Amino acid sequence: MIRFVNLKLTEMPKIFEYLGIIIRFYSDEHKPIHVHGTYNENIVKVSFFLRDGKTYRVMYSVVFGKFPVAKMNELKEFISVYKDDIVKAWDAYFIWKTKVNFVRITKKL
Repeated sequence: MIRFVNLKLTEMPKIFEYLGIIIRFYSDEHKPIHVHGTYNENIVKVSFFLRDGKTYRVMYSVVFGKFPVAKMNELKEFISVYKDDIVKAWDAYFIWKTKVNFVRITKKL
């Protein structure tokens, strides 16, 4: 079981779910722009590096557990398609202080 000390689920908005992988922000985030992908008890941090408003690099780092290889591949595929939407959601939530809508995707891309 994942335990988030001093954080409530309402402070960690979910922005996507893709084939069982939950992608969310933590409420007290910092740059670079990044999200946390969770699958079961495993957590991966996905960081986005921008130049002139465009993502030029994405970096993955395991934060907790051992993210299954098949799920990591699915996450990478998802990120390659939705990276611009994630960056827009980050701006909306952290810069413009607006609510971010949650999207569940149940079919493989």
